[in-house]
Amino acid sequence: MNYWRLSGFYLSYFATLGALVPYWSLYLQSLDFSVTEIGQLTAILMATKIVAPYVWGWIADHTGRRIAVVRIASLLAALAFAGVFAGTGYWWLALVMTAFSFFWNASLPQLEATTMNHLGSETRHYSRIRLWGSVGFIVTVAGLGPVLDRYGAGLLPAILLALFIAIWLSSLAVTEPAAERHAQGQESLRTVIRQPVVISLFGVCFLMQASHGPYYTFFTIYLENFGYSRTSIGQLWALGVIAEIGVFLLMPRLQPRFGSRQLLLLAAGLTTLRWLLIAVFPAYPGVIGVAQTLHAASFGLYHAVSIFLIHRLFTGTHQGRGQALYSSLSFGAGGAAGSLVSGYLWKGIGPEAMFLLAAAASFTAFVVAYRGIDADYS
Repeated sequence: MNYWRLSGFYLSYFATLGALVPYWSLYLQSLDFSVTEIGQLTAILMATKIVAPYVWGWIADHTGRRIAVVRIASLLAALAFAGVFAGTGYWWLALVMTAFSFFWNASLPQLEATTMNHLGSETRHYSRIRLWGSVGFIVTVAGLGPVLDRYGAGLLPAILLALFIAIWLSSLAVTEPAAERHAQGQESLRTVIRQPVVISLFGVCFLMQASHGPYYTFFTIYLENFGYSRTSIGQLWALGVIAEIGVFLLMPRLQPRFGSRQLLLLAAGLTTLRWLLIAVFPAYPGVIGVAQTLHAASFGLYHAVSIFLIHRLFTGTHQGRGQALYSSLSFGAGGAAGSLVSGYLWKGIGPEAMFLLAAAASFTAFVVAYRGIDADYS
């Protein structure tokens, strides 16, 4: 029962992401915003992850009521997003996006901690629950392409509001796990964060998500400029997530066999290859298709390993804030930096060079992982 309740939340949450990430830039473009303004507005979605997850994680850790936090945050996110129907000006949309994403970004880290607690000693099976999020992403990203081709990007806000409501409804079905027994004399959170392996892991996470900034913000517009239809672009987004699902299904076997360090190095290396292919061969659909299959590594493999390591390094009363810090420093700070900078790079040096710099960021993540995460995690 818990499997389907948890899976249902992931399904609805990432269905929303499948509508927001690939197509929100098209909606903003339809409102005649410049690429710089699109980059700035998209960066807001990431920037709130720097603060929001930790604030809500502190509340969850101190109250022990993670699911209550998820439910409240999900409801407030839906209510705040409804503000997009009240205006389309730059500053109004910036305010609405700040408000709804502050609440929306709070729920997932606490759901991740809840999932790992429900799994107990079977944490290697996390990916089999998380894969339903990928299914939700595929359904919306592939289904919305033809819809927006036919009816235009102006339909997107109404679809997103319905999906935000679905997230809240799914959160009502999730139950709190049994209360954990925490060891006496647990290390302080500051002591845990100061460990070299934790610093290195967060550095890798920041760089990996920063390298995804150009992809999440401009990949759809980038391919449109090379003549791809929105239907085919949606299919390419879906292809990447299908590959991600394959990795999630294999993780219970891959994790024990190869270990976290080796898998993280593989993820960073293949991510670098992905951005190079997108930068150099954008006019070749077959090559872009191959690059999209590497989403299995750049997100699927990377994320599953990172969640496992965070759960291992942040224990007891630090779990909620550990997941929150992962979200804040990677998807938040890293994603915001990548999205914001990509808006300026697009105009300054061009989109192809922008993806080359993304490759440089992910290669730096490989170096940090190689030097900073030792054999104890292999």
